[in-house]
Amino acid sequence: MKLNLKKPLVIFDLETTGLDLVRDRIIQISYIKVGVDGSEKRGDHIINPGIMIPKEVEELTGITNEVVKDKPNFKMLAQSLCNEFEGCDFAGFNSNRFDIPMLAEEFLRVGINFDFSKCRMIDAQVIFHKMEKRNLAAAYKFYCGRKMEEDFEAHRADQDTEATYRVLMGELDKYAPGVQDEPERVLNNNMDELADFSKQKDNVDFAGRIVWEEVKDAQGNVVNDENGNPLKHEVFNFGKYKGWDVAEILTKDPGYFTWVLGSDFTNNTKQVLTRIRLREFNKRMGK
Repeated sequence: MKLNLKKPLVIFDLETTGLDLVRDRIIQISYIKVGVDGSEKRGDHIINPGIMIPKEVEELTGITNEVVKDKPNFKMLAQSLCNEFEGCDFAGFNSNRFDIPMLAEEFLRVGINFDFSKCRMIDAQVIFHKMEKRNLAAAYKFYCGRKMEEDFEAHRADQDTEATYRVLMGELDKYAPGVQDEPERVLNNNMDELADFSKQKDNVDFAGRIVWEEVKDAQGNVVNDENGNPLKHEVFNFGKYKGWDVAEILTKDPGYFTWVLGSDFTNNTKQVLTRIRLREFNKRMGK
C-alpha cells in the first residue's frame, strides 16, 4: 500500500539515555522520510549526549559511551534535522508520548523552535492499542506475519524505525475500507484521520501538564461555538491549580508563572505557558 500523503511523512525512532524529558538526552535518531510521491529517504545518526550513558542502556541498545565519544552532539545536527523535517508530518511507535516530546526538548535546548503544532502526529502504537490492545514486537508479528527478531536487532532506532514503517502500512491494510465489516474498525488512509485517531489525551503541551477541556456553563452544560462544536479552554493538569483555567490563574496568581519557569518542567511546557500568558496580555491591551 502507498501512503496517501498531502505532505512528507517522517517515520522515526529515538534511543535515549533514559525516559526523563528534562534530564535525559538522545543517543540515536533514525528516520524514514516518505515523500508525497512515495519516495523514501533514510537517515540514521548516533549522537554524543554529553552525559554518561547508563550501563543498562548500553546493554540494551549496544550504544556505549565509547561508541558516542567521537560522534557529533545534537547541537551539531539540529539545524540539518530541522531543515529535513520542515513541512513534514510525523509517525512513530509511542512517539506522541515520548519521541516527539523528547525531540522537541532537544531542539529547544539548542535554541530551535520547531513548531510541531503544524504537524500531524501519527502514533502506530496508539492505533495498535486501540484496535488490538498490546509492544512493537507483538504489533510486528500481528500485522507483518513474522517475528521481529527474525528481521531486526532489538533496541536500535534504525531497526525499530523500519519495523514501525511496516507496522503502519500493515495497520492500514488490515483496517482498510472493505476489509473490516464493523465501521468502528475501519481506518482510512488519511493522515488527518490517523493523527486524530492517534491522540490519547487532548494535551496542549507534550507532557500533558496543560490540557484542553470543554467550557461549561453554570449548570454544567457544554458550551458550543457558532458551528455547534464544543468550546475548549486550557486548564492545568497538575498541582494545586489542577482543573483551573490557565488564563485565570496567570491573572490571579502571576507568581505561579514565575514558579513554573524556574522549576523542573520541560522547555515545551514553559514555552506553551509563555504563549498563553502573552496571548492574554495582548487581549488586555486590545491587540
